[in-house]
Amino acid sequence: MMMRISLVYFAVLQLIALQFRHISCLSLSSNTKPTRRQALSSFACSLVVPTATAFILNSPNIASAIDLSEYQDGPRGLKYRVTNESTTSEKPERGQKVKTSYTLYLGGFPEDGGKQLDSSKGLLGDRPFEFNVGVSQVVKGWDLALMDMSAGESRRLVIPSDLGYGNDGVGNGKIPGKSTLYFDVTLTELGKKPNLKPEQLQWLEEHPL
Repeated sequence: MMMRISLVYFAVLQLIALQFRHISCLSLSSNTKPTRRQALSSFACSLVVPTATAFILNSPNIASAIDLSEYQDGPRGLKYRVTNESTTSEKPERGQKVKTSYTLYLGGFPEDGGKQLDSSKGLLGDRPFEFNVGVSQVVKGWDLALMDMSAGESRRLVIPSDLGYGNDGVGNGKIPGKSTLYFDVTLTELGKKPNLKPEQLQWLEEHPL
């Protein structure tokens, strides 16, 4: 616990230091005729400030400061916590159509200081996201989690980057590389079970989860 507090405290101090450096950068850029030394310092600031800030916000050590003691271990590093139990034991099969309600956060859940990035819920209400589960139409962490859920069940998911968007990220930096993904997700509905053709069954066999 003390380790988690120390990491967060260190991150806050680093961000404060970066803010002072950023102010210094702004004062440098406000000069109409900067000296050669000022120009080089301003250029260095333009590289250091955003890079260092992104490093701190996406640091694996900072992510580990979030309390996961109430979470269960899922496959391949996935963490989850059931927030609403299902009244049925029926789970989806690979290739089956499902509907989900979700909210995605980066940097943790809201109580951890995380920020909402995407959601099926909007001004017009919830518009469930529909897809075929277990066939790589979504990130691997979603396939693994939803295949283990029952209709009506809600979970909080903590998906490591290798089960999310990997080292490259997505959305032109909207989700940076190596980002842990935090989801509130509900499996709202199961569609009809798929009637798979032989070539589809072969594909499933050749591409296990």
